[in-house]
Amino acid sequence: MNYLDLLPWQAVAGGLAIGFAVTILLLFNGRIAGISGIIGGLFRLQRGDIGWRIAFISGLVLSITIWNIFFALPEIRIETSHLMLLLAGLLVGYGTRLGSGCTSGHGVCGLSRGSIRSFAATAIFILTAMLTVYVVRHVIAN
Repeated sequence: MNYLDLLPWQAVAGGLAIGFAVTILLLFNGRIAGISGIIGGLFRLQRGDIGWRIAFISGLVLSITIWNIFFALPEIRIETSHLMLLLAGLLVGYGTRLGSGCTSGHGVCGLSRGSIRSFAATAIFILTAMLTVYVVRHVIAN
């Protein structure tokens, strides 16, 4: 994917769509739009709590189809093994549970509510990502 081909209006439209979705969920359902928490709640079956979770996740999946009707999707090229993808997914899942939330819950919803805890979590997410990129590019790659 060539990030130079992205247009500013696409970023604005995406940001507005995310902001609108999380605001609607908070106002009408009293819930925070943290994806790991929404998916995690599907494994703790509670009456009256499943429908909105399935609807939210379905919206995430359907948005790709809707986007593809109007615009071409970028080419996705994954250059690693299935084992590495599985390991990465498990580490992300573990990290979101350990951090009591993911980047969407802390970074989008928590920061917009002025949560100090979310500020700390988001700072740790970013610092960890920077450290990971550094190690992969400059330590492991050499």
